[in-house]
Amino acid sequence: MTTVDPRADLSALHGPGGSGLRFLVGQYVALTKPRIIELLLITTIPVMFLAARGVPDLLLVLATLVGGTLSAGSANTLNCYIDRDIDAVMHRTKKRPLVTGTISPRGALVFGIILAVVSTVWLGLLVNWLSAWLALAALLFYVVGYTLLLKRRTAQNIVWGGAAGCMPVLIGWSAVTNSLSWSAFILFMVIFFWTPPHYWPLSMRFKQDYADAHVPMLPVVERLVVVAKQIAIYAWAMVLTSLALVPVAGMGWIYTVVALASGGVFLAESHRLLSGARAGIPELKLRPMRLFHLSITYLTILFVGVAIDPIWHLALPGIA
Repeated sequence: MTTVDPRADLSALHGPGGSGLRFLVGQYVALTKPRIIELLLITTIPVMFLAARGVPDLLLVLATLVGGTLSAGSANTLNCYIDRDIDAVMHRTKKRPLVTGTISPRGALVFGIILAVVSTVWLGLLVNWLSAWLALAALLFYVVGYTLLLKRRTAQNIVWGGAAGCMPVLIGWSAVTNSLSWSAFILFMVIFFWTPPHYWPLSMRFKQDYADAHVPMLPVVERLVVVAKQIAIYAWAMVLTSLALVPVAGMGWIYTVVALASGGVFLAESHRLLSGARAGIPELKLRPMRLFHLSITYLTILFVGVAIDPIWHLALPGIA
């Protein structure tokens, strides 16, 4: 890991590819990894609809989204700060601001800490303190548990580290109810089981990057067929867990059909990958990124079903 340059400060406005205040702001925004945050918000809002059994208070939704965005932005920024050495080695991350030098390490560290403090206070004062502590716990687990302790030490890094990405559903539920429930924990587990089959196909695509950076992602340390089998196992666990929400939360036809249809497509693609790996098809021809992109679509569709079902509830026979 590179050392912090004591001469670097927050006022540096020039760097490769641009200059000026607008460019600098854009570089700080890039540290927060906005595309990842979008995925987290996709899971937060629908859970608030389910917790409210309808349309929640829109100001509460806005306050929760702002606080959640700031918290996730802090976690991602601190992740970039800690991983700046391996980001410089990996092809897909070599243009991140800390690698190109457009943002100083000290600047990123200060920015990440400020976001952590502001997000916690924001959620505590404008939402509730349960949501604030859950967001802070997710932030600390991602930065310390995943980035510092797990990522460079075990092939199960993304499995357990992915728990931080499950927290938005608990935050969304607690924002509405100031409590937690089994329904929220089931959705937590859906995302927990979703994370490996979402991330391992990406790791397969960039396996050499991780190998060069000495990060033991599963595709780096195991045969392709082993990875594909694990993906299929987690996919089944994910789909079955998503169906457990039906009796526990009293979901209706809309969610049930969405969960079955989207889950079926996900399982089919997972088994396509496994069948190809068993047949010895070369990795490039397996196209693992198909499953990666499908996983994002799956999560989006499933949580849209979570949001719509309580609004236009069509009860299943025998389920209230």
